[in-house]
Amino acid sequence: MSRGRGVSKIWFGLDINPATAEVASALRRAQMADRLGFDLITAQDHPYNRHFLDTWTLLAVLAGYTERVRLGTNVANVPLRAPALLAKQAASLDVLTGGRMELGIGAGAFWRGIAALGGPERAPREAFLAFREALHIIRGMWDSAGQSFSFSGDFYTVNGVVPGPAPVGAGRIWVGAGGPKMLELTGQLADGIWTSVAYVLPERLGWVNELIDAGAAQADRAPTAIRRGYNVMGSLHTSNGAGRLSEQGIHGDSIYWIETLTRLHADHRQDAFVFWPSGDDTEMQIERFAHEVIPAIRERFPT
Repeated sequence: MSRGRGVSKIWFGLDINPATAEVASALRRAQMADRLGFDLITAQDHPYNRHFLDTWTLLAVLAGYTERVRLGTNVANVPLRAPALLAKQAASLDVLTGGRMELGIGAGAFWRGIAALGGPERAPREAFLAFREALHIIRGMWDSAGQSFSFSGDFYTVNGVVPGPAPVGAGRIWVGAGGPKMLELTGQLADGIWTSVAYVLPERLGWVNELIDAGAAQADRAPTAIRRGYNVMGSLHTSNGAGRLSEQGIHGDSIYWIETLTRLHADHRQDAFVFWPSGDDTEMQIERFAHEVIPAIRERFPT
């Protein structure tokens, strides 16, 4: 199977906190991202967290407050969202926004919370196998829009449904992955990956890329067909070139951020960065990231 398209320019995204206590901030951030030239906004998905809004409802509302920025799940909780319905939800939002949806999905974490909400509690091997079936179903639903589609697995079954609508945009699927099997699966079937500096430090990205590339080779795909997305938590401040990078994120001034993201792209092939600002002045940080960091990196890597 040869599927996917080559990666072009670097994407820059902004995290939108789905907390119920920060609704006004979420709306402002989305509009800032749209106005300031970010490529996408993403929101995490933890339905069992009573302090969080439903991610799909939030993205649908944010779509109405924005015009051009892409909207993504980072990442949707597949054990709590039936894959056939998830495919329809994502495609519907894509149609309603003129092709702006980016579907990120994950195999599940925080199993106690998932089980408390009525979902399954799966061992690691079961979670991987169920996720692989879900990935096939989502792709199959999109590729078979208007035709009969069936899938029979150990965890999910679809019986002769006629799917629709199909995404009107690229119809990309991103995978939140960290283990070897999930990374190879990403290379085989997905369009992108989401990892985070809090869990995967730069020195491990070479290993991550090797496994994704191995999966791509198994599926006769070009490694460039898979975007490498990196969630960069941290703070952007004014400190004369000083900075640090650790599990706590990236903390430094614009020069440090520019040099760090440049290395992550040039040395580790990361080509989509989602900024998760922390601190009391997050909106000022977003402005500085947009005006100082993004243009400098785009100038260095114009395509």
